[in-house]
Amino acid sequence: MPSFDAVLEPNFVEIRNGVDNAAKEIGTRFDFKGTGASIELKGKEKDSTIELVGDSDFQLEQLETVIMDKMTKRKVELTYFDREAKVEKLGGDKVKKVWKVRAGIPSDLAKKIVGKIKDSKLKVQAGIQGDAVRVTGKDRDVLQTCIALLRKEISDTPLSFNNFRD
Repeated sequence: MPSFDAVLEPNFVEIRNGVDNAAKEIGTRFDFKGTGASIELKGKEKDSTIELVGDSDFQLEQLETVIMDKMTKRKVELTYFDREAKVEKLGGDKVKKVWKVRAGIPSDLAKKIVGKIKDSKLKVQAGIQGDAVRVTGKDRDVLQTCIALLRKEISDTPLSFNNFRD
C-alpha cells in the first residue's frame, strides 16, 4: 500500500549558516561595535535554540531583524522558530531572548492533521508515529490529493512530505 510521512524538518545546515552570517554581520556593523550583542545556535538538531543577547530591548529587536533577514535569504521559513519567548533580564542592562527551533510534529498538531484527514472523507488512513504522521492509502492519486489538502489546511506550519512509497 502506498504511504507517505508528514514531518516538520527544518534544514539545520541552512539554519546554522544563517546564524553564522548574522553573527558575522553583527561583528562588522557600526551600531553593534563595542556592545555585548551576540547570536548563537545552541543544542543538537532536535532541540536547538537560537540565543539572542543584547544591551537593550531596542538592540534585541535589531538582532531579531538581522537574523530574520538572514534566514529569509537562506530560504528558511520563519515558522520553524518559536519566537514567543519572553525577554529575560541578565546582569546589568543586558537582555536575552531564546528562539526554539521547531523540529518534529508536536502531538496537538499531529492530532489536528489526523482530524483534517478524517474530515476530508478521503480513502486514506492516518496514524501518529512518534513525531511524524504516516498516511496510507490504496491509490497514489488519493495520497497526492491528501498532500494538497494538508498544504492548504495547515498553512501556518511548513510541513514536508517524505518517505513516499508505492
